[in-house]
Amino acid sequence: MLRTLSRMRRAKREAAGRHGRIDVPLPSGRILAALSASGHRATEIERSGSYDRLLSAAERLAEIGAEQSVLQVPQPHMALAAQAMRQVGVPGTVKNMSGSRRIRVRPPR
Repeated sequence: MLRTLSRMRRAKREAAGRHGRIDVPLPSGRILAALSASGHRATEIERSGSYDRLLSAAERLAEIGAEQSVLQVPQPHMALAAQAMRQVGVPGTVKNMSGSRRIRVRPPR
């Protein structure tokens, strides 16, 4: 009997790619959702709409310092997630869970 993966686990695996890593420990002791095999793309997945949780997800992305930072959230929370990334000062992309919509967050001046 095949077990189905949870939505979160599936999203992490898709974000990491074939040879990427999921649940990557950070120097601060926190855990990043997914990191590509080359280390160029860091992805954090936050399904709650809480602004505090979105801020901490953006802080985890800032801590890893990857070239590409992606914050993946449900579509109704995309604008709030972009605002959280701007507040933390991390440039990158906010995308919905299916990947059909994206918001580009530019680096601070």
